[in-house]
Amino acid sequence: MNPIVIIPARMAATRLPGKPLADIGGVPMIVHVLRRAQEAGIGPVAVAAGDPEIAAAVTAAGGTAVLTDPSLPRGSDRVHAALTQLDPQGRHDVVVNLQGDLPTIPAEYLRAVLAPLEDPAIDIATLVAPITSPEEAAAPQVVKAACAFDGGRAVSPALYFSRAAIPSGEGPLWHHIGIYAFRRAALARYVALPESPLERRESLEQLRALEAGMRIACARVPVAPFGVDTPDDLARARAILVPSG
Repeated sequence: MNPIVIIPARMAATRLPGKPLADIGGVPMIVHVLRRAQEAGIGPVAVAAGDPEIAAAVTAAGGTAVLTDPSLPRGSDRVHAALTQLDPQGRHDVVVNLQGDLPTIPAEYLRAVLAPLEDPAIDIATLVAPITSPEEAAAPQVVKAACAFDGGRAVSPALYFSRAAIPSGEGPLWHHIGIYAFRRAALARYVALPESPLERRESLEQLRALEAGMRIACARVPVAPFGVDTPDDLARARAILVPSG
């Protein structure tokens, strides 16, 4: 595999407008995410910026940014648009789509998300972590993946994703982490697909791929990193990333 990491980011956000440039210890959040991706060492890293101010912040920090059409509806669309500009020759056969609101993500998680693609039958790889409380299981903002890791295996096919606590019955539940590693051809196919019925119903993009017959597999990691969506999340990120005293 020859991966490239692309981080989609735009200023418009319902609950925390302008969050890519939110200050965390004097550094914009998008730059923290960029650094986590660079620390992983799996390939070049770039930001697919929906706004010039994001691109400016990234380049000022020594990173690579590509301006994408702000009207593109989803992060995956921005990633695909940036990829065509960054790598028109098709050298990179795997594209890691890393959300721009995960400033505390461990670098090793970006290495872990590549593991499911060792199986040539898998189109898209992603991550899950164990759900540890009834409150987490019940929260609709926590997306659950129906997968099983029998026998201690590290990778499992994903059969469904939902905001409901699935599957029913005794056993672990898995918190989906919104990081994806696409085979390049799979990303091109995915962004060309129309929105699907279950995608609309659950408001989950990955269901479009499953409904189209694409195969998604999950690698498991110990703990789900939190995304910065609210002012409280931002305060938590600052507490973790900015040394006290």
